[in-house]
Amino acid sequence: MKDEVLFKLSYGMYAIGVKDENKPSACIVNTVFQVTNTPNTVAVSMNHNNYSHECIMKTGLFTVSVLSEDTPGTVIGALGFNSGRDTDKLANIRHKVLAEGVPVIKENTCCWFLCKVITSVDTPTHTVFIGEVIAGSDKAKGTPMTYDYYHSVIKGSAPRNAPTYRAAPPVEDGNDGEEWVCTVCGYLYNDPDVSFEELPADWVCPICGMPKSAFKRK
Repeated sequence: MKDEVLFKLSYGMYAIGVKDENKPSACIVNTVFQVTNTPNTVAVSMNHNNYSHECIMKTGLFTVSVLSEDTPGTVIGALGFNSGRDTDKLANIRHKVLAEGVPVIKENTCCWFLCKVITSVDTPTHTVFIGEVIAGSDKAKGTPMTYDYYHSVIKGSAPRNAPTYRAAPPVEDGNDGEEWVCTVCGYLYNDPDVSFEELPADWVCPICGMPKSAFKRK
């Protein structure tokens, strides 16, 4: 079987809020699903290398903020392509910190849940945390962002720690080097009407906010 067949599974886009001894943090995942409804439990798949994984292991708490199609791509870039170990990932993102110390993202999200880990399952690369929902939004709003929407509309890519990460194959499209790729998040700029050189000097990547200097010809 080819790995690409797995791309037909459904995924969403979620911000997972965590805390350490000093500050709240968050990351982006695409694998969250409901397990039971009595009680309400959800499962989250998290790479062992993620700082958020370390925080959940220590505290047993996490939040799930369901991103909507109106959530800016820069939010995904800030939370998904940096490490909370050495970066305040929430510095420029609207959020609130719950009484339990974990954050909830407020950048046009659909809804949120606060979860307490009740069990987990390890794989060689990821842990699946199963958490009981102990609090959350009274109502949902907006249209949830799917993983397909993130890729096809926002033109985002998967971080290396995502379970769906695949290295981008070389593209031979005959455009003579007019595609530019962000070396941080993998965003591809290929506007047929405005060349990369014509973009203003203060233009930044719409996904991770990096400047033009972070791009290279593909």
